[in-house]
Amino acid sequence: MDLITLAADGLIPGAKPTKIPGLDGPVAEIFGYGLWLLILAGAGGAAFGVYKLAVSDKSRGGGGAEPFKWMGGGIAAVLLAGSLITILNGIAGS
Repeated sequence: MDLITLAADGLIPGAKPTKIPGLDGPVAEIFGYGLWLLILAGAGGAAFGVYKLAVSDKSRGGGGAEPFKWMGGGIAAVLLAGSLITILNGIAGS
C-alpha cells in the first residue's frame, strides 16, 4: 500500500480532485485520479509515437502511419481528460 501512496503522491501532480456536489467520497477521488492517469497515459502514448517515428523505416514500403496513430491517440486522450477535468471543476465551482 505504501508503493501506491508513494506513486500517487510523487507522480501525479495536483491530483486532489475538487468535491463535486452529489459525488462525494471515494468515488470523486478515484474519478479524479483516473482522469490524471488518463493524461499520463496519453502523454506516454504521444511520446511512444514520437519514438516510433524516430526509429521507423523511412523507405516507401514502411508502415509510415503507425507513429501518427500513436501520437494522435495520445493527444486525443490528453485533450479528453483535460476537458473533463475542466468541466468537472466548473461544475464544482472552483
